[in-house]
Amino acid sequence: MNHPLGLQQARHLHLAAQGLLRAPRARARRASLLAAIGRMRLLQIDTINIVARSPYLVLFSRLGPYETRWLDELLARGAIFECWAHEACFAPMSDLPLHLNHREIRANHFSHRIAQRVHSQHAANMRSLLEHIRERGAVKASDFEAKQKGGGGWWGWKDEKRWLEAAFALGELMVARRENFQRVYDLRERVLANAKHPVPDRRLSADEVRREYVLGAVRALGITQARWIADYFRSGKKIRDADLDADVERGELVRVSVRGWDNIAYVHRDQSALLDRARRAALRATHTSVLSPFDPLVWHRERAQAMFDFNYTLECYTPAPKRRYGYFVLPLLRRGRLVGRLDAKAHRAEGTFEIKAIYLADGVVVDESLSDDVAGALQNVADWHGTPRLVVRRSDPKSFAVALRRALARRSAVA
Repeated sequence: MNHPLGLQQARHLHLAAQGLLRAPRARARRASLLAAIGRMRLLQIDTINIVARSPYLVLFSRLGPYETRWLDELLARGAIFECWAHEACFAPMSDLPLHLNHREIRANHFSHRIAQRVHSQHAANMRSLLEHIRERGAVKASDFEAKQKGGGGWWGWKDEKRWLEAAFALGELMVARRENFQRVYDLRERVLANAKHPVPDRRLSADEVRREYVLGAVRALGITQARWIADYFRSGKKIRDADLDADVERGELVRVSVRGWDNIAYVHRDQSALLDRARRAALRATHTSVLSPFDPLVWHRERAQAMFDFNYTLECYTPAPKRRYGYFVLPLLRRGRLVGRLDAKAHRAEGTFEIKAIYLADGVVVDESLSDDVAGALQNVADWHGTPRLVVRRSDPKSFAVALRRALARRSAVA
């Protein structure tokens, strides 16, 4: 191992690998979306629409304004596909063999366990449903009448929805496209045959799949401790340092010491140039943006704490009286630091982007530079939403709301 990295250097390496170190230099194109998904390897899906649905916001944080329909088009054209990995995710079509082969590797993933249980209880019904799709074509869950009013989650769904999701998790169905964000399911072979992008047909052994889960996670993260690796693809039990000895000996991973961390870190050899720049303190963080709660940067709580000293928990699943910050709170990235979080809501009909509350992290100093950066980031996301009127209700500390309103007024006056 060479001399240790400072924590800021490690953080900048992580941000660079994730596409969040510098503000986008060029206007986003369709190809930009595919490249960003390829860099992350996974784009987590969530349906909450208080601001933007998570996959759209994750891409905006990296690319700036773009047409959200481009993501839908990538799916419909077969450039990306849906799978269960970290959670429900989009992944680049080039990774299809990694996710759809060797079901035994995914056997402990919760989606697979539930799907197997549904299949064992409803095998005949699932066969009938697949035959219906084979004869009549792709379907949505809404095509079937609900026999009872259900709640959220697998067991609150109507039967056909559970059967569709089970067949999807087991690989018999794929998502052909989305309509108003609803999945449209079709037979796996038909979706792949209709893809406008090349569909890889290589076969990977179980060991190759496991190895690529490890190496792919390290590459996507830029720098990581061993204990955080398995969470990225939800590929099984935690990885230990000893498990990576062979990868280090082959030169595929580099062991790195980070000052302040008790555990060794790892960098993929493909990120050697970034590692060298990090060592020379040549990676400069300039980007300020709102993040999705399901962004890879923050979806692992321990990693976000160690990397950014940021304790983040999504509270939408917490009973309202127990919430500290709000229902759908967005982390705020500013020039290489997670400086706070905001409880926001886009009122699309009124054209208003409401900041119900914004909370700065401990130690963040309120000055004009901070206010201008945050105001710019908030206005950018508000404009992209088509809700350009920005309203700031309150903040912690209280002085920041005042400073933020002044910064927004300065931007408005210049515009």
